[in-house]
Amino acid sequence: MNLFYNPRIEGDTFELDEQESKHVVRVLRMGLGNRVVMVDGKGGWYEGTIDDNHSKKCKIKIHFHTPDYQPLPYGLHLAISPTKNMDRFEWFLEKATEIGITEITPLLCHRTERKQVKTERLERIIISAMKQSLKAYKPVLHSPESISDFLSKNHTGTLGIAHCIPSDRAGIYDLVLSENNVLMVGPEGDFTEEEVNLAVRAGYMPFHLGNSRLRTETAGVYITAAAQILSASK
Repeated sequence: MNLFYNPRIEGDTFELDEQESKHVVRVLRMGLGNRVVMVDGKGGWYEGTIDDNHSKKCKIKIHFHTPDYQPLPYGLHLAISPTKNMDRFEWFLEKATEIGITEITPLLCHRTERKQVKTERLERIIISAMKQSLKAYKPVLHSPESISDFLSKNHTGTLGIAHCIPSDRAGIYDLVLSENNVLMVGPEGDFTEEEVNLAVRAGYMPFHLGNSRLRTETAGVYITAAAQILSASK
């Protein structure tokens, strides 16, 4: 099944943008009457047929609309430091979207080696992963924030910070997930002790990911998968 995305699907007839129209008509060679499935990234799942197979403005006749299609049963906001090698961070975004995540904030810490990220490219990767995994909800990608600015916000729910500094910490599977979960992953080189203490004072529970030392992007995917497992085990 090929899934198409547009955040502004309205009415009984909808016109795909030029890029999606070209993909439908010229790449997939779909014609009049062929079935098309679309999502709006906000939970809307739309099924229709091609009403006009113009390669620049393909029109879809919508027959079925399912709102709130397969929502994630919990909120997961992961604040994670961008990696020096952006391919690794992009890999994390792709896999986390496929598994299930609701919000992502690139977190700028003392040891973060990459301070600039191109959010337009990251958005395209998220959209592609959403479509590939047949999801109707697109994770929200926030603008990069410093750790101090992020912690100053009034986040609610289960708050946690994963770090490698030797201390008394819970394991990832000791976390009690709630309706909303905000978890933090540090940069290559980990959070500083000052950053961990700042997070603890803000109400974040320290936790670890086992005995192995994981790369930042691996830790992000690990946490995303663990959250799904914890939710399923309730």
